[in-house]
Amino acid sequence: MEFEKNDEHYIIMARRWSRGYMVTVAVGVVTGTIIGLQLSLLWPNFMEIAGQIIALPLFMETFAFFFEAIFLGIYAYTWDRFDDQRKHFLLLIPVAIGGGMSAFFITIVNSFMNTPTGFEMVNGALVHANPVAAMFNPAMPTKVSHVVATAYMTAAFLLASITAFKLLKGSRHVYYKKALYLTMKIGLIFSVASAIIGDFSGKLLAEYQPEKLAAAEWHFETEGEAPLLMYGFLDENQEVRYAIKVPYMLSILAHSNPTAEVIGLNEFEPEETPPLIVHYFFDSMVTIGMFLLVLSLIYWMGIRRHWAFVKSTFFRWLIVLSGPLAFLAMEFGWWLAEVGRQPWILRGIMTVEEAATSSDYVNVMIVLFALLYIVLGVGTVVVLRRIFKNNPIEVELKGNDSP
Repeated sequence: MEFEKNDEHYIIMARRWSRGYMVTVAVGVVTGTIIGLQLSLLWPNFMEIAGQIIALPLFMETFAFFFEAIFLGIYAYTWDRFDDQRKHFLLLIPVAIGGGMSAFFITIVNSFMNTPTGFEMVNGALVHANPVAAMFNPAMPTKVSHVVATAYMTAAFLLASITAFKLLKGSRHVYYKKALYLTMKIGLIFSVASAIIGDFSGKLLAEYQPEKLAAAEWHFETEGEAPLLMYGFLDENQEVRYAIKVPYMLSILAHSNPTAEVIGLNEFEPEETPPLIVHYFFDSMVTIGMFLLVLSLIYWMGIRRHWAFVKSTFFRWLIVLSGPLAFLAMEFGWWLAEVGRQPWILRGIMTVEEAATSSDYVNVMIVLFALLYIVLGVGTVVVLRRIFKNNPIEVELKGNDSP
């Protein structure tokens, strides 16, 4: 099953997916505005110190977003202006650039919070700020690349999940078969990329945030030949029970050397130790990520080698699960990143407690923001459902539904 020039099914696929994408971009405008408002209302002390640094990437993120939105609009409304759809496809290049740069600039802000650079602290004040140097902080390369790769991976598995569900519901249209093959192949590419970048992220943590790595691995004593602990739980004496211990693997993850010394949590003050719950976030993220990689690899090999079981009901249900699981893996990753940075909002400089507002209306603001997100979430689902339920693929193909 290969791409064909001006293949009708792939053209319809692009049309339909772009409609859904436009809806999420529109929602992104609102949620982006909300985030900016939250920074000012909920974290005023953080903005007072870091505002002169993060203002530049936040502004550039807005510029990149509008760049993406403009070309997405041109792309969506100029289908009939091109006889050769390959030329129309070129309009996706600036859309992809804008989307990638938007993710780049907003993730820079988070990487700066993890490894703050590009300024000096004098008497509690941030001086000699260099926003460009701060943007290109040590965490930026791995943070940005990991976010972008996992975002593409998650989108691919979401679309694959929907497609597999349609096949399970009885549709045998070749459109869905092509869509499933395409999305699973993309999911495989970016799940492999995410795993490789995740290895680099572990080495970054070992150098710049060793307390986060130690908390994620329940690694208490500094030692060489450190094992990697998967799963298990901590008892009341902080003893690890029923964990799977992989010899030397933590030393390899941290330093690419099986005998390398890995710093333990006991080297840090208790008040600067991240919550140990991050171990479960790490395990869940890695487990789901490996499941998605293996699932997509088996599917890709199975299609190429004509393995019947990759078209079975059981295997397609696994693909249906891949969409929600991919979203969970992304959330577990963010929880690991943010909870694992505690108690810092700006590592080594400002704690979350110091950054937070002292307003008496925090609870009211939380409720209002939560209600707004619920309205946006429900509205997004309703709009997307109406777009696709009222306009099925069989109608768009105008009867060209060869199985």
